[in-house]
Amino acid sequence: MLSAMRGWLESWVAKALFLLLILSFAVWGIGDFVQGGSVPTTVATVAGRDIPLDEANEAYRRELLQLQRSFGGNFEPTAPLRRRVAEDVVNRLAALTAISEEARGLGLVVTDEQLRQAVFAAPPFQGLDGRFSRVAFEGFLRNAGLSEARFLELLRGDLLRQQLLSAVRAGAVAPEAIAGPVYAFQGEAREAQVVEMPFIAAAAPPEPTEEQLRRLHENDAARFTAPEYRRFSLLALTLEDVARDITPTEEQLRAAYESRAAEFNQPEKRVIEQILVPEEGAARALAEAWRGGLDFATISARATEANGTAVELGSLAAADLPDQALAAAAFGAAEGAVAEPLQTAFGWHVLRIVSVEPAATRSFAEVRDTLARDVARELAAERIYTIANRVEDSLAEGISLAEAGRRHALQVREVPAMDGSGFAPDGTRVNLSPGGTQVVDTVFSTQPGTTSRLVEAEGANFFAIRLDSVTPPALKPFETVRDEVKAAWENAERRRSMEAQAAQMLAAVQGGTAFDAAAAAQGWTARRIGPFLRSARGAGAPQAPVLQALFGLKRGEATMVELPNAFVVIGLAGITEPQREAERFAALRAAMATGIGDDIEAQFAQAIQSRAAATINQRGIDLLVGTDP
Repeated sequence: MLSAMRGWLESWVAKALFLLLILSFAVWGIGDFVQGGSVPTTVATVAGRDIPLDEANEAYRRELLQLQRSFGGNFEPTAPLRRRVAEDVVNRLAALTAISEEARGLGLVVTDEQLRQAVFAAPPFQGLDGRFSRVAFEGFLRNAGLSEARFLELLRGDLLRQQLLSAVRAGAVAPEAIAGPVYAFQGEAREAQVVEMPFIAAAAPPEPTEEQLRRLHENDAARFTAPEYRRFSLLALTLEDVARDITPTEEQLRAAYESRAAEFNQPEKRVIEQILVPEEGAARALAEAWRGGLDFATISARATEANGTAVELGSLAAADLPDQALAAAAFGAAEGAVAEPLQTAFGWHVLRIVSVEPAATRSFAEVRDTLARDVARELAAERIYTIANRVEDSLAEGISLAEAGRRHALQVREVPAMDGSGFAPDGTRVNLSPGGTQVVDTVFSTQPGTTSRLVEAEGANFFAIRLDSVTPPALKPFETVRDEVKAAWENAERRRSMEAQAAQMLAAVQGGTAFDAAAAAQGWTARRIGPFLRSARGAGAPQAPVLQALFGLKRGEATMVELPNAFVVIGLAGITEPQREAERFAALRAAMATGIGDDIEAQFAQAIQSRAAATINQRGIDLLVGTDP
């Protein structure tokens, strides 16, 4: 075989092919001399700093991965979509780079300690005990496709930009001239006179003819059409399933117990009442009176007369008290006792120990089951991504979903029919765990006869579906929905009757008849409701269409509104202007200042970008989307 290959290589055909290959490198090779330029290594230049192609490619791939996870199914980005994603990524990197360079030029830095604190405080990286979890952190990095060094680099850049932007927006305030009218608008309250005319209150219509019912069935076909249903198989890979097969070692359980010692070892706590006064004499007099049996309310009043305060401190551990001497006094006294007055930098303290909750330690044996469950879940969170990769590899081989389930011991459920809202034909909700609405989206974005990719759901769970068949929407036969058609016809007739009554009453009110009299003429009794704010919601508040109509009226005006099962005639009965409350007004100004700060920050960032004058390399974008020649 090797001899034959050597013989072929020495033939004139092979030599000719090699010559063509050499010429192609000379013309189209790395130097790209014929086209007059080298292969680009950057996608943009901002404020004198190049954005490397590798950095843009990393962000571009992450963005496509996020889109894949969001849409699931057989999502395949088209060429126009890939270009749009690439352009957005490059523009975003250019904006971030411009802000970063501005911050560096001002001498701003992010220390290693600041970086460490940001990582440890991030909620996604906290374990079940509420503290930083290396397992959760590494799972995040895997999911994001980032190395630890690269993530920290990106986070440092974000913190640097936050320093600059937070300083820019720090002085944002909401002027009185703006906040005042907004406060008045939000605080205005209105009362109304209303008459509600429910459809069901209308006189029963005459019996419909068969022709009328069939005509309604045809004309309102959408109401009597069954939705599209899809039959599919659902493979689930859940954290609970993985955790169930994990038995933590004794060493792992002991380590978890030690790391959560503060959770399982509760110190002694005491419910404490305190008097704080400026003078020793007053403190001793109050202590004696308290020991004599005076209740806390009386002692509180006497403390106020002595220019002091009395407060219920609640249940505290010794470490919760701000002064060691104070803690020693509180935890050295018996339950029910009043401790000797004690002076600190705050004044003279008198403490009464209301009750004592002894220290309690939950032994390793007592919490072993809890630890085993929690440690198994943490280990499962790390292991599930490895299993997911194996499942993805199996599906890539083209095997069936059922076979993938058997190969990896995963559950595969058959769903005979589901509509686009996640319901079965009988109206019950389909069990779609662990993906929920993500499963619905995947099912209705997958082509019949194909299997989706493995999709990551919330909580580090995964699923995949195979779409078996699609039943298109179809008009239900008249005979099967005759009762529904008749009910719809009767409701339409009752609605028409109530609409006529409401319109007649409204015309009378608009013609000058008093609201109560116009209602009585139609056989209704008007009622007064309110006052309500524009933001009124929940129990007791009118429905949104009624509230919206009420605040659209001028004094003396009336209107009518249709609700799902009634018509409502509304008349404006009164307007109450708000009284200025300092605390509420301050809260409004603070909220408005936040919005103004957002605007200032956006304008500042835009000004930096404009000054930086980013230069975008279109050939670099072409390389990102794979269209460079």
